[in-house]
Amino acid sequence: MTAETQVAPPHHGLADWLWYLGVPVAALLLYLVYGQLIPISEWVTSLFPVARDSHTGEAIAFFVYDVPKVLLLLTGIVFVTGVLRSWFSPEKTRAILAGKREIAGYPLAALLGVLTPFCSCSSVPLFIGFVSAEIPLGVTFSFLIAGPMVGPVGLGLLYGLVGWQIATIYLVFGFTIATVAGFVLGRMGLERYLQDWVRELNAGPVGDLPEVRLTLVDRLKTGAEQVREIVGKVWIWVLVGIGIGAAIHGYVPEAVMLRIMGGEAWWSVPAAVVVGVPMYTNAAGVIPIVEALLGKGAALGTTLAFMMSVIALSLPEMIILKQVLQLRLIAIFLAVVAAGILATGYLFNAIL
Repeated sequence: MTAETQVAPPHHGLADWLWYLGVPVAALLLYLVYGQLIPISEWVTSLFPVARDSHTGEAIAFFVYDVPKVLLLLTGIVFVTGVLRSWFSPEKTRAILAGKREIAGYPLAALLGVLTPFCSCSSVPLFIGFVSAEIPLGVTFSFLIAGPMVGPVGLGLLYGLVGWQIATIYLVFGFTIATVAGFVLGRMGLERYLQDWVRELNAGPVGDLPEVRLTLVDRLKTGAEQVREIVGKVWIWVLVGIGIGAAIHGYVPEAVMLRIMGGEAWWSVPAAVVVGVPMYTNAAGVIPIVEALLGKGAALGTTLAFMMSVIALSLPEMIILKQVLQLRLIAIFLAVVAAGILATGYLFNAIL
């Protein structure tokens, strides 16, 4: 089967011109709504009988903003991935990324993650798109780790807080963790621990199916079908994960973290990671906490380990990923990335 002779998707009953008109109109609407999420979330939050700067107000605003943001990203990215897959069969995708190309895929995926200003839960839609396209699992993990950990927003804020030298070291460490962790995970043969529905996305005796030349409308239909199938399976868990994250974001007391990370005891780094994992915020949200921790005397390595764990190993992210990965794979992912974060924390404490 060539890139141009793949199986046509089922007919959806719409005239071709409606697809040509409807897709760009829908994309424009999604873009406009995405750009207005902050004022919309603030307006919706104002409808509740709570003070905006209260714990409950913070939690509500966080939830109202993040739910549509993640769902919009998920819809758009899955649609685009589905359309692109109509040109590249899973076999061709695997061939492109195999061998030396696959080795290059780890740093390239990490670099792509560095260039995307998404928090951990926002990176999950891209991760799902990569997995559904059967890009090697280790490469997808490199992206998932690098995206929130060393994105441009966090690096820019960290530069303003601690200077370019430390920000650059942080970038190098974060990029290295993403690349090496993806490589390690990719070499462990963990694809069998994907959820069954993910493994079956591209399963089937395609060689026995009739082959036809796909039109652009056929490709658009393929993208729409991917949205229906994938978003339909994970949307409820997006709500659950962000709901937990919003509650933690609004109510976890900062003073507790200061007491844990105020010294340089050997246990402070793992303790910081343990405290950071249940939290959920993006880099912009965690930087003020980092500044407060450093101002109260927390060790730099301990504080950066906390920051990495918050934005790369958040509990809501794990809940969302549960719909794609089995628990064993999530546990392995946590262990590999946590090891890299612990090493970073200890090294920063030792050299700075």
